[in-house]
Amino acid sequence: MKLQPRLLLALAALVCFTPASIHAAKPDSPRQELAADAGWKFILGDPSGAEAPAFADASWRTVDLPHDWSIESKPDKDNPSGGGGGFFPNGIGWYRKSFQAPSTWKGKRVSVEFDGVYRDAAVYLNGHKLGTHAYGYTAFSFDLTPNLDFSGANVLAVRVDNSAQPNSRWYSGSGIYRHVRVVVTEPTHLAHWGVFITTPEATTISAKVSVHTRVANESSTAADVTVDTTLLDKAGNKVGSAQSRLAFAPGKEDEAAQDIAVANPALWSPDSPNLYRAMSTIRQNGKVIDRVTTPFGIRTLSWSAENGLLLNGKSIKLTGGSVHHDNGPLGAAAFDRAEERRVELLKAAGMNAVRTAHNPPSPAFLDACDRIGLLVLDEPFDVWKAHKVKFDYGDDFDASWKQDISSMVLRDRNHPSIVIWGIGNEIPELEVDRGAELAKQLADQVRALDNTRPLTLAFPGTTTKPTAQAVFSQLDITGYNYNILPTYQKDHEQLPTRMMLTTESWPAKAFPLWTVSHDNPYILGDLTWTAMDYLGESGIGAWQYGTPQQAKMAEGMGGMMANTGFIDQLFTGMANGKDVMADMAKNTDPAAKAMMEVFMHGYPWHAAMCGDLDLTGLRKPQSYYRDIIWNGGDRVYATVRLPEPDGKKIIAIMWATYPTLPSWTWPEQEGKNVDVEVYSGAEKVQLYLNGKLIGEKPTGRDQEFKAVFSVPYAAGTLKAVGLRGDRAVAESILTTAQPSTKLRVTADRTALNANGEDLSFITVEAVDANGRPDLHATNDVQFDISGPGTIAAVGNGDAQDPDAYQGNRRKLFEGRALVVVRTSHKAGSIKLTAKTSGLSDGSVTLKTNSAQPSAELQ
Repeated sequence: MKLQPRLLLALAALVCFTPASIHAAKPDSPRQELAADAGWKFILGDPSGAEAPAFADASWRTVDLPHDWSIESKPDKDNPSGGGGGFFPNGIGWYRKSFQAPSTWKGKRVSVEFDGVYRDAAVYLNGHKLGTHAYGYTAFSFDLTPNLDFSGANVLAVRVDNSAQPNSRWYSGSGIYRHVRVVVTEPTHLAHWGVFITTPEATTISAKVSVHTRVANESSTAADVTVDTTLLDKAGNKVGSAQSRLAFAPGKEDEAAQDIAVANPALWSPDSPNLYRAMSTIRQNGKVIDRVTTPFGIRTLSWSAENGLLLNGKSIKLTGGSVHHDNGPLGAAAFDRAEERRVELLKAAGMNAVRTAHNPPSPAFLDACDRIGLLVLDEPFDVWKAHKVKFDYGDDFDASWKQDISSMVLRDRNHPSIVIWGIGNEIPELEVDRGAELAKQLADQVRALDNTRPLTLAFPGTTTKPTAQAVFSQLDITGYNYNILPTYQKDHEQLPTRMMLTTESWPAKAFPLWTVSHDNPYILGDLTWTAMDYLGESGIGAWQYGTPQQAKMAEGMGGMMANTGFIDQLFTGMANGKDVMADMAKNTDPAAKAMMEVFMHGYPWHAAMCGDLDLTGLRKPQSYYRDIIWNGGDRVYATVRLPEPDGKKIIAIMWATYPTLPSWTWPEQEGKNVDVEVYSGAEKVQLYLNGKLIGEKPTGRDQEFKAVFSVPYAAGTLKAVGLRGDRAVAESILTTAQPSTKLRVTADRTALNANGEDLSFITVEAVDANGRPDLHATNDVQFDISGPGTIAAVGNGDAQDPDAYQGNRRKLFEGRALVVVRTSHKAGSIKLTAKTSGLSDGSVTLKTNSAQPSAELQ
């Protein structure tokens, strides 16, 4: 229940083809999948007639997808997206791409597939309008066949209208921000998203793999085909097969259902993300007419209030967080490597689960979850019919909900990582009678396409209120946003068969949320808000200095936001068409205005600042604490609470946590007491300053796995030692940094593919002569690049830095900045150099290798 600039109110296994994988053509298959990301002409504006083939676009920019035009500009306080959208610009843009239709396509079926366009896309081929797609987060396709020109150039044009603002409560980005491809098949072919794989029975001894393969006959004659399915393990060895025959009329579809036994399967789980492939081959008169490969996993899933969630028969708790779709400095652009890196970072932070808030993610993100091992709650909408902001999905719901939720399930249902389907987030209709009917139609549609996963909905109000209970009776799991701690016992007594999941939570409540989940099987875990910082919802996780009176008022506000009755009142107003945010803006009460300033931040705040990881992917101290709570282990982590100036208090409520910094460089605090927090999975910790014991404290469950020491500051070395019995099992050391002397430049990857889309994420730090980072450095750093690459983005973890995310300079924040380098299609060496006044330069060299040739639309 996020409250930002618009009162954002505060058993079976599967795996899926990724859209890219399901259409992967084999050498002996007539299917072609042609990447259509490169060489689009783009203009920000709405010129008349831009859909016409002869329209003059020579002056337009050339861009390669994925592309987000909003991130190319700086936030501005006057942009109508407001704080919810991070104050970024939006508008209307056009894309045009020319290509040839070779004569070999004659008699084929040719379609274009978009993984995501934000938003209100209108698609044209050679001036003919193919159709529109309103929702910005679901994939869609159009048939190009009737309008292809085989005698000359074809022009695919896309008008993207993101001008009606605000239409989102977070940063949406603008444009064709995910991949596009053109698919060429025979008239009789595998249907779009036509392979569905489940594993209703699976142990380490044997498994039954059920494969449903839908074939479409778009020819003018009857079709008689065989469907061959071959299962392959990760080494390419055949582990099972089946064959079926289908005969059906022109213009019809039919489905083959096959059960294939697999001996000694390698089961999929977050700890062992084993993947298989199903190769589906369609033959007609003995000739191969289509073939696709579908990655999948073998796992079982069951759920109950008595046993919780069981994966492969073993209990598992979900520990992780929600994520929005943006990639921080890259904006909404869904580069495969950026999506993969996000999953790597979350997994490295000790998380095993993620919620896709509040929309289906990119295919690349889910592919990475499958490969790396991250459980997923896949969610379609932030609203149904009732609006939260003026131009959101509410106006599109009636016309589009069935298409959009079907798109999510059909595209994603084979991913083994997905264990729960959502049907919405913080839906106001849970407060009124019509909510139950809407929930039933959504739930029925999901189950008609996939009945192997439980369903949930995230809600911050009174979950046992009759209208809300009528909605949750259609689902399997009740999703609690911020409201589980005060209500779970009473709710369980009233509804003992209910399963519960914290779908959003305050970051500072990590320990009590672990406790209730650990102690109660019917509570499935905690997905905090949020796993990673994101653009928009500006400053909801910000802390600030205030007067003692303001701090006291803030505590009261935090309590009010945990009051489900207050939330029910707000949502009831929304469900009845009330513009809650507009009413709040009209409130002239001085006390109310002063309180709003404590937790609602205006420009230049343009990002949320509440993630366990910051905008650049750096783990904050709260991430280490969450990891120790949920995953245990003999580990310790020391960090220092920021001092409070005389007469001031640090105010950190709701999505904020009390600010700390893992630094022992505080020269202005010499001789003063500073508070050191030590997080520990050991039995107790000892704290030493310059070799002298400061004290020893237990750090068990009763102490919330934490100890706080008050230490007179003196430069040198602070060491926290974790003990089990009298044996030291872990340590965390902070050493005072000397004045910085140089910039250190470190790339996450130095060997890249020259495919035009590969990325290296490069960290730049100010360090002293001993290589110790200065977390207080704020230098303005210039970046120079040479070789076959470009700077795709620059950034830092400061959610109120007003500088642009595209350019060649950035200020350090907490001593650190990030540069993202993008490869071209040319192999070679790329050198990035970082420079700032008074420090030695730092540099890194990247090697780009020739990429495997891919089929591209020409």
